[in-house]
Amino acid sequence: MTYRAPVADIAFALQVAGLDRNIAEGLHGELSDDLVKAVLEEAGRFASEELAPGNHQGDVTGSRLSDGRVITPEGWPDLYRRWCEAGWNGVMAPEEIGGQGLPVALWAATSEMWASANMAFSLAPMLTQGAIEALHVHGSETLKRLYLEKIVSGEWTGTMNLTEPQAGSDLAALRTRAKRAGDGSYRITGQKIFITFGEHDLAGNIIHMVLARLPDAPQGTRGISLFLVPKILVNEDGSLGAANDLRCHSIEHKMGIHGSPTCTMVYGDHGGATGFLVGEENKGLACMFTMMNNARLGVGLQGVAIAEAARQKALRYAHERTQGRLPSDPDMVPIVSHPDVKHMLMAMRAWTAAARAICYRTATALDRAHLAGSEAERRTAQELANLLTPVAKAFSTDIGTEVASLGVQVHGGMGFIEETGAAQFYRDARIAQIYEGTNGIQAIDLVGRKLPQSGGRCVRDFIDSLKASVDEIRAANAPGFGRAGERLDAAVTALGTATEWMLAAERMDEERLVGATAYLRLFGLAAGGCALGQGALAAGRGEGGGAAHLAIARFFAEHLAVGAAGLAVAITNGAAAVTGAGADAALTDI
Repeated sequence: MTYRAPVADIAFALQVAGLDRNIAEGLHGELSDDLVKAVLEEAGRFASEELAPGNHQGDVTGSRLSDGRVITPEGWPDLYRRWCEAGWNGVMAPEEIGGQGLPVALWAATSEMWASANMAFSLAPMLTQGAIEALHVHGSETLKRLYLEKIVSGEWTGTMNLTEPQAGSDLAALRTRAKRAGDGSYRITGQKIFITFGEHDLAGNIIHMVLARLPDAPQGTRGISLFLVPKILVNEDGSLGAANDLRCHSIEHKMGIHGSPTCTMVYGDHGGATGFLVGEENKGLACMFTMMNNARLGVGLQGVAIAEAARQKALRYAHERTQGRLPSDPDMVPIVSHPDVKHMLMAMRAWTAAARAICYRTATALDRAHLAGSEAERRTAQELANLLTPVAKAFSTDIGTEVASLGVQVHGGMGFIEETGAAQFYRDARIAQIYEGTNGIQAIDLVGRKLPQSGGRCVRDFIDSLKASVDEIRAANAPGFGRAGERLDAAVTALGTATEWMLAAERMDEERLVGATAYLRLFGLAAGGCALGQGALAAGRGEGGGAAHLAIARFFAEHLAVGAAGLAVAITNGAAAVTGAGADAALTDI
């Protein structure tokens, strides 16, 4: 299954998203454009030449459970060793804990490449990165000394243990228990499900980050604590000790990402697994969100990644497959010549580029939130990152599935046949809309928590920046833009209208909850379309080269963004069709 990392497209998208600005302002120390280029090129080589060849085998054989041990696909342990030796696990970890200290934006770019090449494999390091950040920010000095360096190096991997059978996404319903042991440690008992790489043979130890309740904890999410629970206990000198009281009970048989073992974990068969508090008692949710926000951007990048890989495969097939004739040509032609196929391929590229732009803009905002010179700048950047994160996660993963589906369609009947590989992209992509908070939850988070930040100032400022982009596009008066300026103006206007309607309510109500998912989609259309327009302007100034950016921006504006006005109508006037009298009749058996 061939994948070629689109290094030039990724580098250009990073530039438009603001990495160049951050470097110019000195936020990243001595980081240079040449170093960025070198990192991207080497990551692209590793993804294309080393990760991608193992993708198909991982899908076919999957991981398997044998005598309590998970065995990953053939060659994966050696592949993981090479990946760690190349230093990729610590790309954005601080240098003082063994990382490379590179920007979040570069981590985002490399993460996209890993997931395009082999999404199932890439899940292990993605979760490990979350564990690094949670431990670095919230862990005690003892925990950092014993665990952090080996997690950063990749010698040990990390997991995130939230979900339980009765709870799903409702963390208030968690039942896993933690009991104080009297020596500063805790004993953990309970069951967790859907734990990605909860057990595997890639690394020497697995460090589980587990949410649990203390006996005297308050009810609801206010009574959740976070614990570090190693698969193998670690001695005071950092060496490995005895096995902890935990086990993998089973692994799931999934629709996709077969190489990634999704585990049911059982803690405390023999009195309780030894765990160590991360952060403070009953304040574990804040610690866990340090991991989850990182993971949500990572999952959004998976949507971009699968879209890119599916697009590449469909484009190659469309050039190679000869079928049908055009009115102007009596001979058989490659299917890429047919207008319907051409439209699908243009849509695949435009959706992918828009989702990439949103994810990278989120990453550069996070960099500014960490590194900007003043507290006010950092706070403003953090609010922007907060605003964009649910959009990056949900919009991009929706796009991943839609583009993978288009890829199957471009292949025609052969797309439904597993041997072509088009179906794997669709199967792999579908989970990303569900895990790390379903996309419906992301939409509710966006309208209920992120829009009201600073009394709505953050989102209004962002919409103003979109309006400025539209003004630039219209002022350019370039024939190649067609009616892109007009169409994007309508999309941004629709977003502004829907936003003010959302902000008008004193509290979240059913009307706004009904419109939340459509609002997130509208946000993605307006933000993605304007980002592509900015890219086209930059390319026109000689910063990106080629006419492709202009063609993509125009297509997105004239064929995809035109749905914005209809979404705004549904958001502001469509609730009664779902919540009004008689609506429940549609939800009963006939």
